[in-house]
Amino acid sequence: MGTLDFLLQGLLVAAQPMNLLYALIGVTLGTAVGVLPGIGPALTVALLLPVTYQLDPGGSLIMFAGIYYGGMYGGSTTSILLNTPGESSSIVTALEGNKMARAGRGGPALATAAIGSFVAGLIATMGLAFIAPYIVKLALVFGPREYFALMVLAFVTVSSAFGDSTLRGLTSLFVGLTLACIGIDQLTGQARLSFGVPDLLDGIEVTTLAVAMFAIGETLYIAAQGDKGPDKVEAVRGSVWMSASDWARSWKAWLRGTFIGFPIGAMPAGGAEIGTFLSYATEKRLSKHPEEFGNGAIEGVAGPEAANNASAAGTLVPLLTLGLPTSATAAIMLAGFQQYGLQPGPLLFATNPQLVWGLIASLLIANFMLLVLNLPLVGLWVKLLTIPKPWLYAGILLFATLGTIGANPSVFELGMLLAFGLLGYIMRVFGYPIAPVVVGLILGPLAEQQLRRALSISQGDVTVLFTSPIAAVLLAIAALAFIVPLILRARGRGEVLAQLAASED
Repeated sequence: MGTLDFLLQGLLVAAQPMNLLYALIGVTLGTAVGVLPGIGPALTVALLLPVTYQLDPGGSLIMFAGIYYGGMYGGSTTSILLNTPGESSSIVTALEGNKMARAGRGGPALATAAIGSFVAGLIATMGLAFIAPYIVKLALVFGPREYFALMVLAFVTVSSAFGDSTLRGLTSLFVGLTLACIGIDQLTGQARLSFGVPDLLDGIEVTTLAVAMFAIGETLYIAAQGDKGPDKVEAVRGSVWMSASDWARSWKAWLRGTFIGFPIGAMPAGGAEIGTFLSYATEKRLSKHPEEFGNGAIEGVAGPEAANNASAAGTLVPLLTLGLPTSATAAIMLAGFQQYGLQPGPLLFATNPQLVWGLIASLLIANFMLLVLNLPLVGLWVKLLTIPKPWLYAGILLFATLGTIGANPSVFELGMLLAFGLLGYIMRVFGYPIAPVVVGLILGPLAEQQLRRALSISQGDVTVLFTSPIAAVLLAIAALAFIVPLILRARGRGEVLAQLAASED
C-alpha cells in the first residue's frame, strides 16, 4: 500500500464520531490553555496529559495531538494582544503583532497568524505523511548499537545545544538518568535505588514527573516573579478580516515560513525558535516595505507563525519514526505514548498502522477545527486574558493535582508530585533546563537496554559501538551538537542560545 492509501485509511479512523469529538475537545482545551499568558505548549501538554489517561490509546493520542496544535495556535493571541510570548518561538510574533494591535490592526494580525498556521500545518502534515515511511525504512535496519547512538544523539541535543551552560544541561540530563535507574533492573530483576520503598519498585511515573516539572514547577516560578505591572490587553478594533493588500503580503510569507520551519523542526536540536527567527529575517530582507518592520509589518507575523506551526509538524517526524524527541513538548508527547505501553518508532508503523496513520490524519482535521475556532471566537479568547493571575496559578496547581490523583490515586504519588514540582522550581530559579530531566527518564531505560544488547552480542567489546557506519555518523553528529554550542558561547553568542532556551517549547 502507498502513502495515500494509508493516509485515506487514517482519515477513516480520524473521522469516526468519537475521534472527531476527541479532536474537538483537544483543540479547544489546547487553545484555551495556550492563550493564557506564560503558558507555552510544553506546559499545556503536560498539564492536560492526565486528562487523556482513561481514554483508549487512539482517541487519547488524537486528543493529545489536538492539544499540542491548539497550544501552538493559542500562543499567537497572547503575543499579539498582550505582548507576552507564551514561549520563545512567539517572540517574533509579539514583536510585530503587538505593534499592529496598538495601531488598531489586531484583527488582521490575528487573522494572518491563524490562516498562516492553518496553511503551514496542512502542508507540513502532508510532508510528515510522505517523509515518514522513508525514514521508517531506514530505521528498520537499525540494530542495538545504532539505537544506542540515536539515544546518545537525543541526550546531547536536548541537554547541550541550547541554554547558557552545557554543564547545567548535562547536569539536568544526569538527574533524569538517575531517576530512570529507580525500580526493578530489566536484566537481573534486582531492585535499584528503591531504598526499601515498595512504591518505587515500579519506577518513577513519567506523567507525574512531566506534570510536576512543567506545570507545577513552572507555575511556581512564574508566580514567584511577582506582579511586574498591569498587563494591558489591546482591544481588537475594527474588522478581524484581512484586506486584499494584507492577503497579497501574507501568502508568500506563509509558504516561505512553512518551508523554513518544517525541516528545521525535524532536525535534532532544531526547535521552533530558529525557524521563526530565520523566517523573520527572510521576510525583512525580501519585503517591499522594510520600513514597516519594527512598527507592525504583517509579513513579520505571517512568516514566523507559519514557521512556528510547520516546525511543530516537523518535530513529529523524528518522534513518530525514530522515537526521538527534539524538544520539551515532544518529550512529553513521548510520555503520552508510553503511558499506553507504546514506543514510537519504525515498529509502531508495522504493529499499529491504524493508530499512527489515524493520528497523522487527525492533524489535518485538527487544523480545520482550529481555523474555525480561532477567528470567530477571538472575543472569547481575549476574555481569557483577563483572568486574574492568582486565580490562574491556583487553577493550574489544582488541575495538575487532580489530574495526577485521577491517573494514579496514591498519597505517595501526590508527595512525589510536590517534591518534583519543588525540584522543577529550584532548577528554573538557578537556570537549569527542565526538558533533559524528562528525556533522561523516558529514554534512559531504552538506552541502557540497547547498550546491554550491543555489548552482549559483541561479548563486551566496546569498539562495536563505533564500527557501524550509521552508529558512527550518529555519534559524530552528537559530538558536533556538543562542541558547536561550546564554540558559540566562547565567541560570545551564549546570550542568543540562552534566549532560545528561556522558555522551552
